Amino acid sequence: MTPYTPPTQDQLLAIRVNAGIEEIAASEKFAHAEPDLVEAIVDGVGQFAAGEFAPLNRIGDLEGAKLENGVVRLPDGFKEAYDSYVEQGWNAIASPEAHGGQGLPFTLSCNVLENLGAANMAFCLLPMLSVGSIEALEHHGSKDQQAKYLPDLVSGKWSGTMNLTEPAAGSDVGALRSTAVPIEDGEHAGKYRITGQKIYITWGEHELAENIIHLVLARLPDAPEGSRGISLLVVPKYHVNDDGSLGNRNDLRCVSLEHKLGINASPTCVMSYGDNGECIGEIVGEPNRGLMAMFTMMNNARINVGNQGSQIAERATQQAVAYAADRVQSARAGSPDKNPVAIIEHPDVRRMILRMKALTEGSRALLYYCAGQVDRGTIGNTDARNRAEILVPLLKAWGTDIGVEVAGIGIQIHGGMGFVEETGAAQHWRDSRIAPIYEGTNGIQAADLVTRKLGLEGGEAMIGLFEEIARDAADETTLAALATDCAHIARWMRDEASLDDRLAGSVPFCTMAAVAVAGWQLMKQVKAVAGGAAPSLAETKPVTARFFIDRIVPEAHGLKAGAIGGSDLLYSIPSSSLAG
Repeated sequence: MTPYTPPTQDQLLAIRVNAGIEEIAASEKFAHAEPDLVEAIVDGVGQFAAGEFAPLNRIGDLEGAKLENGVVRLPDGFKEAYDSYVEQGWNAIASPEAHGGQGLPFTLSCNVLENLGAANMAFCLLPMLSVGSIEALEHHGSKDQQAKYLPDLVSGKWSGTMNLTEPAAGSDVGALRSTAVPIEDGEHAGKYRITGQKIYITWGEHELAENIIHLVLARLPDAPEGSRGISLLVVPKYHVNDDGSLGNRNDLRCVSLEHKLGINASPTCVMSYGDNGECIGEIVGEPNRGLMAMFTMMNNARINVGNQGSQIAERATQQAVAYAADRVQSARAGSPDKNPVAIIEHPDVRRMILRMKALTEGSRALLYYCAGQVDRGTIGNTDARNRAEILVPLLKAWGTDIGVEVAGIGIQIHGGMGFVEETGAAQHWRDSRIAPIYEGTNGIQAADLVTRKLGLEGGEAMIGLFEEIARDAADETTLAALATDCAHIARWMRDEASLDDRLAGSVPFCTMAAVAVAGWQLMKQVKAVAGGAAPSLAETKPVTARFFIDRIVPEAHGLKAGAIGGSDLLYSIPSSSLAG
Protein backbone atom coordinates (compact mmCIF):
# COMPACT_ATOMS: atom_id res chain seq x y z
CA MET A 1 0.00 0.00 0.00
CA THR A 2 1.26 3.44 -0.97
CA PRO A 3 2.30 5.57 2.04
CA TYR A 4 0.03 8.48 2.93
CA THR A 5 1.24 11.96 1.96
CA PRO A 6 -0.80 14.72 3.61
CA PRO A 7 -2.32 17.10 1.00
CA THR A 8 -1.39 20.01 3.25
CA GLN A 9 -1.46 22.80 0.69
CA ASP A 10 -4.88 21.84 -0.68
CA GLN A 11 -6.21 21.54 2.85
CA LEU A 12 -4.88 24.96 3.79
CA LEU A 13 -6.40 26.45 0.65
CA ALA A 14 -9.80 24.98 1.50
CA ILE A 15 -9.53 26.13 5.12
CA ARG A 16 -8.67 29.68 4.05
CA VAL A 17 -10.95 30.07 1.04
CA ASN A 18 -13.93 27.79 1.68
CA ALA A 19 -14.10 27.86 5.47
CA GLY A 20 -12.86 31.46 5.62
CA ILE A 21 -10.69 30.84 8.69
CA GLU A 22 -9.39 34.41 8.87
CA GLU A 23 -12.92 35.80 9.12
CA ILE A 24 -13.76 33.20 11.78
CA ALA A 25 -10.62 34.15 13.70
CA ALA A 26 -11.77 37.78 13.71
CA SER A 27 -14.36 36.78 16.32
CA GLU A 28 -13.50 36.95 20.00
CA LYS A 29 -14.29 33.26 20.54
CA PHE A 30 -11.79 32.03 17.95
CA ALA A 31 -9.27 34.90 18.04
CA HIS A 32 -6.36 32.57 18.78
CA ALA A 33 -6.80 30.72 15.46
CA GLU A 34 -4.05 32.84 13.94
CA PRO A 35 -2.48 31.93 10.57
CA ASP A 36 0.74 30.56 12.05
CA LEU A 37 -1.17 28.32 14.45
CA VAL A 38 -3.49 27.09 11.70
CA GLU A 39 -0.53 26.15 9.51
CA ALA A 40 1.22 24.45 12.40
CA ILE A 41 -1.85 22.34 13.20
CA VAL A 42 -2.49 21.29 9.59
CA ASP A 43 1.15 20.44 8.98
CA GLY A 44 1.62 18.80 12.38
CA VAL A 45 -1.39 16.52 12.33
CA GLY A 46 -0.64 15.57 8.73
CA GLN A 47 2.82 14.43 9.69
CA PHE A 48 1.52 12.65 12.78
CA ALA A 49 -1.11 10.80 10.76
CA ALA A 50 1.39 9.78 8.11
CA GLY A 51 3.92 8.59 10.67
CA GLU A 52 1.73 6.97 13.34
CA PHE A 53 -1.70 6.01 11.93
CA ALA A 54 -0.92 5.23 8.28
CA PRO A 55 1.58 2.39 8.89
CA LEU A 56 -1.15 0.55 10.86
CA ASN A 57 -3.75 0.72 8.10
CA ARG A 58 -2.83 -2.48 6.30
CA ILE A 59 -2.12 -4.57 9.40
CA GLY A 60 -5.41 -3.38 10.86
CA ASP A 61 -7.22 -4.61 7.76
CA LEU A 62 -5.45 -7.98 7.73
CA GLU A 63 -5.59 -8.79 11.45
CA GLY A 64 -8.60 -6.72 12.51
CA ALA A 65 -10.10 -6.41 15.98
CA LYS A 66 -10.62 -9.66 17.88
CA LEU A 67 -12.87 -10.51 20.83
CA GLU A 68 -11.11 -12.81 23.29
CA ASN A 69 -12.80 -13.75 26.58
CA GLY A 70 -14.80 -10.53 26.60
CA VAL A 71 -11.79 -8.34 25.75
CA VAL A 72 -11.40 -6.63 22.36
CA ARG A 73 -7.81 -6.70 21.19
CA LEU A 74 -6.22 -4.66 18.41
CA PRO A 75 -3.05 -5.45 16.45
CA ASP A 76 0.35 -4.47 17.80
CA GLY A 77 1.06 -0.76 17.52
CA PHE A 78 -2.49 0.54 17.96
CA LYS A 79 -2.14 1.20 21.69
CA GLU A 80 1.13 3.07 21.25
CA ALA A 81 -0.25 5.17 18.40
CA TYR A 82 -3.36 6.08 20.37
CA ASP A 83 -1.32 7.00 23.44
CA SER A 84 0.81 9.27 21.24
CA TYR A 85 -2.34 10.85 19.78
CA VAL A 86 -3.59 11.65 23.29
CA GLU A 87 -0.20 12.84 24.51
CA GLN A 88 0.15 15.30 21.64
CA GLY A 89 -3.28 16.79 22.33
CA TRP A 90 -4.91 16.22 18.96
CA ASN A 91 -8.18 15.09 20.56
CA ALA A 92 -8.63 18.42 22.31
CA ILE A 93 -8.38 20.80 19.33
CA ALA A 94 -11.97 22.12 19.23
CA SER A 95 -13.17 21.03 22.67
CA PRO A 96 -14.17 23.61 25.34
CA GLU A 97 -11.29 25.25 27.17
CA ALA A 98 -13.20 24.94 30.44
CA HIS A 99 -12.67 21.19 30.29
CA GLY A 100 -9.10 21.11 29.00
CA GLY A 101 -9.71 21.67 25.31
CA GLN A 102 -8.05 24.21 23.06
CA GLY A 103 -11.29 25.91 22.03
CA LEU A 104 -10.26 26.22 18.37
CA PRO A 105 -12.71 26.28 15.46
CA PHE A 106 -14.54 23.13 14.41
CA THR A 107 -12.89 23.63 11.01
CA LEU A 108 -9.54 22.60 12.51
CA SER A 109 -11.07 19.61 14.24
CA CYS A 110 -12.27 18.54 10.78
CA ASN A 111 -8.72 18.77 9.51
CA VAL A 112 -7.42 16.58 12.33
CA LEU A 113 -9.97 13.91 11.44
CA GLU A 114 -9.38 14.31 7.70
CA ASN A 115 -5.71 13.48 8.09
CA LEU A 116 -6.22 10.70 10.62
CA GLY A 117 -8.97 9.13 8.50
CA ALA A 118 -7.06 9.31 5.24
CA ALA A 119 -4.18 7.62 7.03
CA ASN A 120 -6.35 4.97 8.71
CA MET A 121 -10.12 5.25 8.41
CA ALA A 122 -10.91 2.37 10.79
CA PHE A 123 -8.66 3.72 13.55
CA CYS A 124 -9.97 7.27 13.09
CA LEU A 125 -13.46 6.16 14.06
CA LEU A 126 -12.29 5.96 17.67
CA PRO A 127 -11.57 9.70 18.10
CA MET A 128 -14.43 10.58 15.77
CA LEU A 129 -17.02 9.04 18.09
CA SER A 130 -15.40 10.67 21.11
CA VAL A 131 -15.72 14.11 19.50
CA GLY A 132 -19.45 13.50 19.11
CA SER A 133 -19.81 12.41 22.74
CA ILE A 134 -18.09 15.59 23.89
CA GLU A 135 -20.47 17.66 21.76
CA ALA A 136 -23.56 15.96 23.19
CA LEU A 137 -22.48 16.34 26.82
CA GLU A 138 -21.30 19.90 26.29
CA HIS A 139 -24.75 20.92 25.02
CA HIS A 140 -27.06 18.68 27.06
CA GLY A 141 -25.20 17.34 30.09
CA SER A 142 -25.57 18.78 33.58
CA LYS A 143 -22.72 20.74 35.16
CA ASP A 144 -21.88 17.73 37.32
CA GLN A 145 -21.87 15.40 34.30
CA GLN A 146 -19.66 17.77 32.37
CA ALA A 147 -17.22 18.02 35.27
CA LYS A 148 -17.19 14.24 35.71
CA TYR A 149 -16.87 13.10 32.12
CA LEU A 150 -15.64 15.88 29.85
CA PRO A 151 -12.03 16.43 30.97
CA ASP A 152 -10.97 12.85 30.28
CA LEU A 153 -13.08 12.63 27.12
CA VAL A 154 -11.53 15.86 25.88
CA SER A 155 -8.00 14.64 26.51
CA GLY A 156 -8.74 11.28 24.89
CA LYS A 157 -7.85 9.42 28.06
CA TRP A 158 -11.43 8.09 27.85
CA SER A 159 -13.36 7.42 24.64
CA GLY A 160 -17.05 7.78 23.81
CA THR A 161 -19.71 5.96 21.82
CA MET A 162 -23.31 6.42 20.80
CA ASN A 163 -25.81 3.57 21.13
CA LEU A 164 -28.93 3.89 18.98
CA THR A 165 -29.51 0.84 16.81
CA GLU A 166 -31.15 -2.34 18.10
CA PRO A 167 -31.79 -5.67 16.38
CA ALA A 168 -35.46 -4.81 15.79
CA ALA A 169 -34.95 -1.06 15.30
CA GLY A 170 -32.61 -0.03 12.50
CA SER A 171 -33.15 3.40 10.97
CA ASP A 172 -36.48 3.59 12.85
CA VAL A 173 -34.95 4.67 16.15
CA GLY A 174 -38.43 5.21 17.60
CA ALA A 175 -38.94 1.44 17.65
CA LEU A 176 -36.18 0.76 20.19
CA ARG A 177 -36.99 -1.23 23.32
CA SER A 178 -34.06 -0.77 25.73
CA THR A 179 -35.32 0.34 29.13
CA ALA A 180 -34.16 2.63 31.92
CA VAL A 181 -35.83 2.20 35.31
CA PRO A 182 -35.36 4.84 38.05
CA ILE A 183 -33.44 3.77 41.17
CA GLU A 184 -35.25 5.01 44.27
CA ASP A 185 -32.71 4.25 47.03
CA GLY A 186 -29.23 2.97 47.81
CA GLU A 187 -25.88 4.21 46.53
CA HIS A 188 -27.24 4.79 43.00
CA ALA A 189 -30.42 6.60 44.02
CA GLY A 190 -31.46 9.08 41.34
CA LYS A 191 -29.81 7.06 38.58
CA TYR A 192 -31.28 4.38 36.31
CA ARG A 193 -30.94 0.65 35.72
CA ILE A 194 -30.41 0.03 32.01
CA THR A 195 -31.47 -3.15 30.24
CA GLY A 196 -31.22 -3.90 26.53
CA GLN A 197 -29.05 -4.79 23.58
CA LYS A 198 -27.51 -2.48 20.98
CA ILE A 199 -25.92 -3.39 17.67
CA TYR A 200 -23.38 -1.74 15.35
CA ILE A 201 -21.68 0.08 18.22
CA THR A 202 -18.44 1.45 16.81
CA TRP A 203 -15.50 1.01 19.19
CA GLY A 204 -18.00 -0.15 21.82
CA GLU A 205 -15.32 -2.17 23.60
CA HIS A 206 -11.52 -1.93 23.49
CA GLU A 207 -8.50 -1.51 25.73
CA LEU A 208 -6.89 1.59 24.17
CA ALA A 209 -8.64 4.09 26.46
CA GLU A 210 -8.94 3.74 30.24
CA ASN A 211 -12.72 4.09 30.21
CA ILE A 212 -15.50 4.13 27.62
CA ILE A 213 -18.41 6.52 28.07
CA HIS A 214 -21.47 5.10 26.32
CA LEU A 215 -24.34 7.40 25.40
CA VAL A 216 -27.38 5.11 25.27
CA LEU A 217 -30.92 5.69 24.08
CA ALA A 218 -33.57 3.90 26.16
CA ARG A 219 -37.17 4.19 27.33
CA LEU A 220 -38.30 5.16 30.81
CA PRO A 221 -41.36 3.39 32.30
CA ASP A 222 -44.62 4.69 30.84
CA ALA A 223 -42.75 6.68 28.18
CA PRO A 224 -44.75 7.61 25.07
CA GLU A 225 -44.39 5.31 22.07
CA GLY A 226 -42.17 6.27 19.17
CA SER A 227 -39.40 8.84 19.12
CA ARG A 228 -41.21 11.10 21.64
CA GLY A 229 -40.54 8.56 24.40
CA ILE A 230 -36.77 8.17 24.16
CA SER A 231 -34.31 9.31 26.81
CA LEU A 232 -30.53 9.63 26.64
CA LEU A 233 -28.34 8.14 29.36
CA VAL A 234 -24.64 8.22 30.02
CA VAL A 235 -23.39 4.74 30.91
CA PRO A 236 -19.67 4.37 31.72
CA LYS A 237 -17.78 1.10 31.23
CA TYR A 238 -16.25 1.70 34.68
CA HIS A 239 -18.09 3.65 37.35
CA VAL A 240 -16.50 7.01 38.10
CA ASN A 241 -15.95 7.83 41.77
CA ASP A 242 -16.53 11.28 43.25
CA ASP A 243 -12.79 11.97 43.19
CA GLY A 244 -12.58 11.10 39.47
CA SER A 245 -10.95 7.72 39.97
CA LEU A 246 -12.37 4.62 38.35
CA GLY A 247 -14.51 2.22 40.34
CA ASN A 248 -15.92 -1.20 39.54
CA ARG A 249 -16.90 -2.30 36.08
CA ASN A 250 -20.48 -1.54 35.10
CA ASP A 251 -22.85 -4.35 34.11
CA LEU A 252 -22.29 -4.14 30.37
CA ARG A 253 -20.38 -6.28 27.90
CA CYS A 254 -19.52 -6.83 24.28
CA VAL A 255 -21.37 -9.96 23.13
CA SER A 256 -19.75 -10.23 19.71
CA LEU A 257 -18.00 -8.35 16.92
CA GLU A 258 -19.51 -7.99 13.48
CA HIS A 259 -17.60 -9.56 10.56
CA LYS A 260 -17.62 -6.72 8.08
CA LEU A 261 -16.75 -5.89 4.48
CA GLY A 262 -14.18 -3.32 5.61
CA ILE A 263 -12.93 -1.12 8.46
CA ASN A 264 -11.77 -4.36 10.09
CA ALA A 265 -9.67 -2.65 12.75
CA SER A 266 -12.73 -0.81 14.04
CA PRO A 267 -14.53 -3.12 16.50
CA THR A 268 -18.22 -2.97 15.60
CA CYS A 269 -19.84 -4.40 18.70
CA VAL A 270 -23.05 -5.99 19.81
CA MET A 271 -23.41 -4.53 23.30
CA SER A 272 -25.53 -5.99 26.09
CA TYR A 273 -26.58 -3.83 29.03
CA GLY A 274 -27.86 -5.13 32.37
CA ASP A 275 -27.47 -8.89 31.97
CA ASN A 276 -27.25 -9.06 35.76
CA GLY A 277 -29.69 -6.24 36.44
CA GLU A 278 -26.98 -3.85 37.60
CA CYS A 279 -26.14 -1.62 34.64
CA ILE A 280 -26.24 1.91 36.03
CA GLY A 281 -26.60 5.12 34.03
CA GLU A 282 -27.46 8.79 34.49
CA ILE A 283 -30.04 10.62 32.41
CA VAL A 284 -28.72 13.37 30.13
CA GLY A 285 -31.06 16.32 29.69
CA GLU A 286 -34.81 16.00 30.08
CA PRO A 287 -36.67 12.66 30.21
CA ASN A 288 -38.17 11.64 26.84
CA ARG A 289 -36.03 14.26 25.09
CA GLY A 290 -33.09 12.00 24.37
CA LEU A 291 -33.39 11.92 20.61
CA MET A 292 -32.97 15.68 20.43
CA ALA A 293 -29.83 15.43 22.54
CA MET A 294 -28.51 12.53 20.48
CA PHE A 295 -29.10 14.48 17.29
CA THR A 296 -26.51 16.98 18.48
CA MET A 297 -24.04 14.13 18.39
CA MET A 298 -25.44 12.72 15.15
CA ASN A 299 -25.21 16.05 13.32
CA ASN A 300 -21.55 16.26 14.28
CA ALA A 301 -21.07 12.65 13.21
CA ARG A 302 -22.76 13.24 9.85
CA ILE A 303 -20.29 16.00 9.02
CA ASN A 304 -17.43 13.77 10.08
CA VAL A 305 -18.75 10.85 8.03
CA GLY A 306 -18.98 13.14 5.01
CA ASN A 307 -15.37 13.95 5.83
CA GLN A 308 -14.64 10.23 5.54
CA GLY A 309 -15.64 10.40 1.89
CA SER A 310 -12.90 12.97 1.30
CA GLN A 311 -10.48 10.93 3.38
CA ILE A 312 -10.84 7.67 1.51
CA ALA A 313 -10.97 9.46 -1.84
CA GLU A 314 -7.65 11.15 -1.08
CA ARG A 315 -5.99 7.91 -0.04
CA ALA A 316 -7.33 5.96 -3.03
CA THR A 317 -6.24 8.73 -5.41
CA GLN A 318 -2.70 8.76 -4.04
CA GLN A 319 -2.53 4.99 -4.41
CA ALA A 320 -3.85 5.02 -7.98
CA VAL A 321 -1.60 7.86 -9.16
CA ALA A 322 1.48 6.15 -7.75
CA TYR A 323 0.55 2.89 -9.50
CA ALA A 324 -0.24 4.63 -12.80
CA ALA A 325 3.09 6.44 -12.77
CA ASP A 326 4.96 3.19 -12.14
CA ARG A 327 3.05 0.67 -14.29
CA VAL A 328 4.51 0.55 -17.81
CA GLN A 329 2.29 -0.95 -20.50
CA SER A 330 1.86 -0.29 -24.25
CA ALA A 331 2.90 2.67 -26.36
CA ARG A 332 0.71 5.73 -26.30
CA ALA A 333 -1.85 5.52 -29.09
CA GLY A 334 -0.88 7.54 -32.15
CA SER A 335 2.64 8.22 -30.93
CA PRO A 336 5.51 7.68 -33.37
CA ASP A 337 7.47 6.29 -30.44
CA LYS A 338 6.34 2.68 -30.05
CA ASN A 339 8.08 2.09 -26.75
CA PRO A 340 5.74 1.26 -23.86
CA VAL A 341 4.97 4.09 -21.44
CA ALA A 342 3.63 4.40 -17.92
CA ILE A 343 -0.14 4.03 -18.05
CA ILE A 344 -0.53 7.55 -16.67
CA GLU A 345 0.26 8.68 -20.23
CA HIS A 346 -2.81 6.96 -21.75
CA PRO A 347 -5.88 9.17 -22.31
CA ASP A 348 -8.43 7.05 -20.45
CA VAL A 349 -6.17 6.65 -17.42
CA ARG A 350 -5.63 10.41 -17.46
CA ARG A 351 -9.42 10.84 -17.52
CA MET A 352 -9.83 8.57 -14.51
CA ILE A 353 -7.08 10.25 -12.52
CA LEU A 354 -8.42 13.74 -13.22
CA ARG A 355 -11.88 12.56 -12.21
CA MET A 356 -10.51 11.18 -8.95
CA LYS A 357 -8.68 14.41 -8.22
CA ALA A 358 -11.59 16.66 -9.16
CA LEU A 359 -14.08 14.72 -7.06
CA THR A 360 -11.71 14.54 -4.10
CA GLU A 361 -10.96 18.26 -4.18
CA GLY A 362 -14.63 19.08 -4.70
CA SER A 363 -15.69 17.05 -1.69
CA ARG A 364 -12.95 18.68 0.39
CA ALA A 365 -14.11 22.15 -0.67
CA LEU A 366 -17.67 21.26 0.37
CA LEU A 367 -16.42 19.84 3.68
CA TYR A 368 -14.60 23.01 4.71
CA TYR A 369 -17.35 25.29 3.45
CA CYS A 370 -19.75 23.39 5.71
CA ALA A 371 -17.31 23.50 8.64
CA GLY A 372 -16.88 27.24 8.24
CA GLN A 373 -20.64 27.74 8.38
CA VAL A 374 -20.78 25.64 11.55
CA ASP A 375 -18.16 27.89 13.15
CA ARG A 376 -20.06 31.01 12.14
CA GLY A 377 -23.21 29.52 13.62
CA THR A 378 -21.33 28.91 16.86
CA ILE A 379 -20.53 32.60 17.18
CA GLY A 380 -24.16 33.58 16.65
CA ASN A 381 -24.68 33.92 12.88
CA THR A 382 -28.18 32.52 12.36
CA ASP A 383 -27.99 32.56 8.57
CA ALA A 384 -24.76 30.55 8.67
CA ARG A 385 -26.33 28.10 11.13
CA ASN A 386 -29.23 27.51 8.76
CA ARG A 387 -26.89 27.15 5.81
CA ALA A 388 -24.86 24.57 7.70
CA GLU A 389 -28.10 22.67 8.35
CA ILE A 390 -28.68 22.51 4.59
CA LEU A 391 -25.08 21.56 3.82
CA VAL A 392 -24.86 18.64 6.26
CA PRO A 393 -26.99 16.18 4.24
CA LEU A 394 -25.23 17.26 1.03
CA LEU A 395 -21.84 16.59 2.54
CA LYS A 396 -22.77 13.33 4.21
CA ALA A 397 -24.57 11.86 1.20
CA TRP A 398 -22.59 13.11 -1.77
CA GLY A 399 -19.26 13.11 0.06
CA THR A 400 -19.57 9.44 0.95
CA ASP A 401 -20.85 8.53 -2.52
CA ILE A 402 -17.72 10.20 -3.87
CA GLY A 403 -15.55 8.14 -1.53
CA VAL A 404 -17.02 4.94 -2.96
CA GLU A 405 -16.76 6.11 -6.56
CA VAL A 406 -13.19 7.31 -6.29
CA ALA A 407 -12.05 4.16 -4.49
CA GLY A 408 -13.73 2.13 -7.23
CA ILE A 409 -11.93 4.08 -9.96
CA GLY A 410 -8.71 3.42 -8.07
CA ILE A 411 -9.28 -0.32 -8.41
CA GLN A 412 -9.99 0.15 -12.13
CA ILE A 413 -6.69 1.98 -12.67
CA HIS A 414 -4.87 -0.92 -11.05
CA GLY A 415 -6.55 -3.29 -13.51
CA GLY A 416 -6.46 -6.91 -12.43
CA MET A 417 -4.04 -6.06 -9.65
CA GLY A 418 -6.70 -3.82 -8.14
CA PHE A 419 -8.82 -6.92 -7.54
CA VAL A 420 -5.91 -8.56 -5.73
CA GLU A 421 -5.82 -7.74 -2.03
CA GLU A 422 -2.04 -7.47 -1.80
CA THR A 423 -1.95 -4.14 -3.66
CA GLY A 424 -4.15 -2.48 -1.02
CA ALA A 425 -6.44 -0.77 -3.56
CA ALA A 426 -9.35 -3.04 -2.68
CA GLN A 427 -9.15 -2.11 1.00
CA HIS A 428 -9.95 1.51 0.22
CA TRP A 429 -13.15 0.50 -1.57
CA ARG A 430 -14.13 -1.98 1.15
CA ASP A 431 -13.53 0.62 3.83
CA SER A 432 -15.43 3.29 1.91
CA ARG A 433 -18.61 1.29 1.44
CA ILE A 434 -19.92 1.65 5.00
CA ALA A 435 -19.93 5.46 4.93
CA PRO A 436 -23.09 5.85 2.77
CA ILE A 437 -24.90 3.61 5.29
CA TYR A 438 -24.09 4.63 8.85
CA GLU A 439 -25.14 7.79 10.69
CA GLY A 440 -28.32 7.82 8.61
CA THR A 441 -28.23 6.23 5.17
CA ASN A 442 -27.75 8.54 2.22
CA GLY A 443 -31.42 8.06 1.33
CA ILE A 444 -32.30 9.37 4.80
CA GLN A 445 -29.99 12.35 4.26
CA ALA A 446 -31.76 13.16 1.00
CA ALA A 447 -35.16 12.79 2.69
CA ASP A 448 -34.00 15.18 5.42
CA LEU A 449 -32.95 17.67 2.74
CA VAL A 450 -36.37 17.79 1.05
CA THR A 451 -38.38 17.83 4.29
CA ARG A 452 -36.85 19.46 7.37
CA LYS A 453 -34.10 21.40 5.57
CA LEU A 454 -36.35 22.60 2.76
CA GLY A 455 -38.63 24.00 5.47
CA LEU A 456 -35.99 26.35 6.91
CA GLU A 457 -37.20 29.95 6.55
CA GLY A 458 -40.11 28.69 4.49
CA GLY A 459 -37.74 27.34 1.86
CA GLU A 460 -35.93 30.63 1.31
CA ALA A 461 -32.75 29.50 3.08
CA MET A 462 -32.22 26.73 0.53
CA ILE A 463 -33.43 28.69 -2.50
CA GLY A 464 -31.24 31.61 -1.44
CA LEU A 465 -28.17 29.37 -1.44
CA PHE A 466 -28.78 28.31 -5.04
CA GLU A 467 -29.53 31.86 -6.15
CA GLU A 468 -26.27 33.05 -4.60
CA ILE A 469 -24.36 30.36 -6.49
CA ALA A 470 -26.06 31.32 -9.76
CA ARG A 471 -25.09 34.98 -9.28
CA ASP A 472 -21.49 34.20 -8.38
CA ALA A 473 -21.17 31.75 -11.28
CA ALA A 474 -22.47 34.15 -13.92
CA ASP A 475 -19.31 33.60 -15.96
CA GLU A 476 -19.58 29.81 -15.58
CA THR A 477 -22.81 29.24 -17.45
CA THR A 478 -22.97 25.46 -16.88
CA LEU A 479 -22.60 25.85 -13.12
CA ALA A 480 -25.03 28.76 -13.03
CA ALA A 481 -27.60 26.71 -14.95
CA LEU A 482 -27.27 23.83 -12.46
CA ALA A 483 -27.77 26.19 -9.52
CA THR A 484 -30.78 27.82 -11.20
CA ASP A 485 -32.34 24.40 -11.80
CA CYS A 486 -31.74 23.49 -8.16
CA ALA A 487 -33.61 26.63 -7.10
CA HIS A 488 -36.50 25.76 -9.43
CA ILE A 489 -36.67 22.19 -8.12
CA ALA A 490 -36.65 23.44 -4.52
CA ARG A 491 -39.59 25.73 -5.31
CA TRP A 492 -41.49 22.91 -7.04
CA MET A 493 -40.90 20.61 -4.07
CA ARG A 494 -42.02 23.29 -1.64
CA ASP A 495 -45.05 24.58 -3.53
CA GLU A 496 -46.40 21.78 -5.72
CA ALA A 497 -44.95 18.33 -5.09
CA SER A 498 -46.55 15.79 -2.79
CA LEU A 499 -44.45 14.27 -0.03
CA ASP A 500 -44.09 11.09 -2.10
CA ASP A 501 -42.95 13.14 -5.09
CA ARG A 502 -40.35 14.95 -2.99
CA LEU A 503 -39.01 11.73 -1.53
CA ALA A 504 -38.94 10.03 -4.93
CA GLY A 505 -36.72 12.80 -6.29
CA SER A 506 -34.72 13.46 -3.14
CA VAL A 507 -31.56 11.51 -3.97
CA PRO A 508 -30.95 13.00 -7.44
CA PHE A 509 -31.80 16.44 -6.10
CA CYS A 510 -29.35 15.99 -3.21
CA THR A 511 -26.60 15.09 -5.69
CA MET A 512 -27.40 18.07 -7.90
CA ALA A 513 -27.31 20.42 -4.92
CA ALA A 514 -24.02 19.04 -3.60
CA VAL A 515 -22.31 19.27 -6.98
CA ALA A 516 -23.53 22.85 -7.39
CA VAL A 517 -22.08 23.88 -4.02
CA ALA A 518 -18.83 21.97 -4.55
CA GLY A 519 -18.34 23.46 -8.03
CA TRP A 520 -19.00 26.94 -6.61
CA GLN A 521 -16.42 26.45 -3.89
CA LEU A 522 -13.84 25.10 -6.37
CA MET A 523 -14.46 28.20 -8.49
CA LYS A 524 -13.58 30.31 -5.45
CA GLN A 525 -10.38 28.31 -4.98
CA VAL A 526 -9.32 28.95 -8.60
CA LYS A 527 -9.84 32.69 -8.18
CA ALA A 528 -7.78 32.65 -4.99
CA VAL A 529 -4.98 30.71 -6.63
CA ALA A 530 -4.99 33.13 -9.57
CA GLY A 531 -4.56 35.90 -7.01
CA GLY A 532 -1.42 34.32 -5.60
CA ALA A 533 -2.77 31.94 -2.96
CA ALA A 534 -1.14 28.50 -2.81
CA PRO A 535 1.52 28.93 -5.55
CA SER A 536 2.27 25.20 -5.42
CA LEU A 537 -1.26 24.55 -6.76
CA ALA A 538 -1.13 27.13 -9.57
CA GLU A 539 -0.63 24.48 -12.23
CA THR A 540 -3.02 21.78 -11.03
CA LYS A 541 -5.95 23.57 -9.38
CA PRO A 542 -7.30 25.30 -12.51
CA VAL A 543 -7.28 21.97 -14.35
CA THR A 544 -9.02 19.89 -11.68
CA ALA A 545 -11.63 22.59 -11.14
CA ARG A 546 -12.15 22.91 -14.90
CA PHE A 547 -12.67 19.15 -15.14
CA PHE A 548 -15.24 19.36 -12.33
CA ILE A 549 -17.19 22.23 -13.84
CA ASP A 550 -17.03 21.05 -17.46
CA ARG A 551 -17.62 17.31 -16.92
CA ILE A 552 -19.08 16.59 -13.49
CA VAL A 553 -21.47 19.53 -13.30
CA PRO A 554 -23.19 18.55 -16.59
CA GLU A 555 -23.66 15.00 -15.25
CA ALA A 556 -25.43 16.43 -12.20
CA HIS A 557 -27.55 18.62 -14.49
CA GLY A 558 -28.76 15.42 -16.16
CA LEU A 559 -30.32 14.27 -12.89
CA LYS A 560 -33.09 16.86 -13.14
CA ALA A 561 -35.52 14.42 -14.76
CA GLY A 562 -35.19 12.09 -11.79
CA ALA A 563 -35.54 14.93 -9.29
CA ILE A 564 -38.88 16.11 -10.71
CA GLY A 565 -40.16 12.80 -12.10
CA GLY A 566 -42.51 12.23 -9.21
CA SER A 567 -43.53 8.99 -7.55
CA ASP A 568 -46.27 7.71 -9.88
CA LEU A 569 -43.96 5.51 -11.95
CA LEU A 570 -42.45 3.99 -8.80
CA TYR A 571 -45.89 2.77 -7.71
CA SER A 572 -47.28 1.88 -11.13
CA ILE A 573 -47.01 -1.83 -10.34
CA PRO A 574 -47.90 -3.54 -7.06
CA SER A 575 -45.16 -4.67 -4.67
CA SER A 576 -45.98 -8.32 -5.33
CA SER A 577 -45.22 -7.90 -9.05
CA LEU A 578 -42.10 -5.85 -8.38
CA ALA A 579 -40.80 -8.53 -6.04
CA GLY A 580 -41.83 -11.39 -8.32
